[in-house]
Amino acid sequence: MASDHKATIRWARGDAVFTDGRYARAHVWAFDGLEVPGSSAPSSVRVPLSREDAVDPEEALVASAASCHMLFALDFARRGGFRVDSYEDAAVGEMTPNEKGKLFISRITLTPVMVFSGDKLPSEADVEAIHHRAHEECFIAHSVRAEIVITPRFTTA
Repeated sequence: MASDHKATIRWARGDAVFTDGRYARAHVWAFDGLEVPGSSAPSSVRVPLSREDAVDPEEALVASAASCHMLFALDFARRGGFRVDSYEDAAVGEMTPNEKGKLFISRITLTPVMVFSGDKLPSEADVEAIHHRAHEECFIAHSVRAEIVITPRFTTA
């Protein structure tokens, strides 16, 4: 099933000269009526030309991979008859040089913590199977070159 997914990115120079390189990297991402502040990462362009309180493209890529994985994991847990109370993932993207010396997100590590409750609780093998299948189905995982590592944990309420 093919589909289109759209984002609008807006930036304006304002009063900056621009050609001297001292222009703000802050911009806006718009999705379905929702606006999110975006910026270059402060590690790439120092503050005040970037914004620490905005989402940078690298963070967005990591969040996209983590979010996609979570949505599949929740559905597969439900299909398995397990009740999930919460899910949290402190995902990390590592940027390293590629074979041409250019930086890229080379690894995304997902560390999802799922909390289960109810009469039917999953075994560790069940949770590993849920995450394995979620990774196999995740659209974003199929879309990126980076290795995606998943180290799930779970507890019961």
